[in-house]
Amino acid sequence: MRPDPVLSMLGLAAKAGKIVSGEFATEQAIKADKACLVVIAKDASDNTTKKFMDACTYHHLPVISYADKDSLGSCIGKDYRSSLAVVDEKLAAAVRKKYDSTIRNMEVD
Repeated sequence: MRPDPVLSMLGLAAKAGKIVSGEFATEQAIKADKACLVVIAKDASDNTTKKFMDACTYHHLPVISYADKDSLGSCIGKDYRSSLAVVDEKLAAAVRKKYDSTIRNMEVD
């Protein structure tokens, strides 16, 4: 099985120090206009999902729902995470590109 390209790109961003993770840190990055992309785990609670969707809509930020909490955390070298933010524009664009192509490939299969 091939490694997940989105999770690999998030891992690369984490190694570059361009990821904040966890609900509090993600929320702070959004409010401080430092977040460029927010990723919410697919198995995050409804309240968490709504909170971040609303915050991202308000701040005009792209948001994606991807992977589960365990995968999201382990790809950045942490315990499970329900949310994270990419705080670098180029890395956020790269993650988004990988996400778009992965979703497109899933629809074709």
